[in-house]
Amino acid sequence: MSGLVGFTSAFVVVLQGLAAVGASPDEAASGLLAVTIAMGVASIVMAVATRLPITVAWSTPGAALLVGTGVVDGGWPAAVGAFLVTGVLVALTGLVPWLGRAIAAIPTSIAQAMLAGVLLQLCLGVVTGLAANPLAVAPVVVVWIAASRLAPRFAAPLAFATAAIVIAIHLGATGVAPAASELTPHVAITTPTFTVAGIVGIALPLFLVTMASQNVPGVAVMRGLGYTVPWRPTMVVTGAGTMLAAPLGGHAINLAAISAALAAGPDAGEDRSRRWLASVSSGTLLVVLGIGSSALATLVGLAPVGVVAAVAGLALLGTLASSLHAALDDAADRIPAVAAFAVAASGIAIAGVSAAFWALVVGILLRAVLRGWRRAG
Repeated sequence: MSGLVGFTSAFVVVLQGLAAVGASPDEAASGLLAVTIAMGVASIVMAVATRLPITVAWSTPGAALLVGTGVVDGGWPAAVGAFLVTGVLVALTGLVPWLGRAIAAIPTSIAQAMLAGVLLQLCLGVVTGLAANPLAVAPVVVVWIAASRLAPRFAAPLAFATAAIVIAIHLGATGVAPAASELTPHVAITTPTFTVAGIVGIALPLFLVTMASQNVPGVAVMRGLGYTVPWRPTMVVTGAGTMLAAPLGGHAINLAAISAALAAGPDAGEDRSRRWLASVSSGTLLVVLGIGSSALATLVGLAPVGVVAAVAGLALLGTLASSLHAALDDAADRIPAVAAFAVAASGIAIAGVSAAFWALVVGILLRAVLRGWRRAG
């Protein structure tokens, strides 16, 4: 169940993110396949090796970040190079203690404010989708609202299921049918290139968002459920998985946070010592979903105007709410956090570097200045 919910609730965001940084439809489909299989295999490896219900997921906030980043100098090959660098940084976080401490030193308020600014652009897709195509988007929104009230865990998957029905009706009305070759799994290997814009504008923000919004909360969630995640092997496995998936277009995998509770919580069984089997089942299902992901990518590509953006926005509303809460929770950091939020939400790119990076710079510098003045006063 963990794998199914995690996949259906956010794969549209992953496709949008990969396309935004320059992937063709075939390359985006390959990236979805690669990252899905990578997180499935990593879940199985970690669960079997540790006998703990450790679940690996793709970086949904990272995919959202890519949507706001856009194409950097060097295009898609530079983005693939950035994904590879991200995997190296994640692995090094497990191997080099001071790097882990440096990540922990980044103010949570600033990191979450940057993420919230990026997410805002995606969440507005619900509003713009309704305005552009109300007949197609309204059913998706209505189902999401009803599910949020009756079965919150399944709100995003049910919204996508509704979108799939809307797309099927649209295809029937227009007479458009995908070719059989578009429904079969395929991979597109890209030779990575390394550019300053790619590393600074994609790799560093992607790494920071993945660590601050996925890996660190994932450890906390597991601790709350009574499990201690082995930090070093988890970072090494997810970093290696990211590096292996990168040439195929996969952006990043990490320790699951929200969906981790499905495999590690009471719903996975009363015997805590056997809950790791739920992670193995989840990983196996993800591998199967990865193999079939090309068909889903094709389906999304044929969607009527506004539907895909609305599904992505609905899937991220909860993450946006959590990010805003974390960004504004500390009263002393609210002004720097709001400044970081505004810069990230602006979508500007300076010197070919995305707004996400500049949001971190502005937020951290402003925080240092304001806290310095307060101490001096």
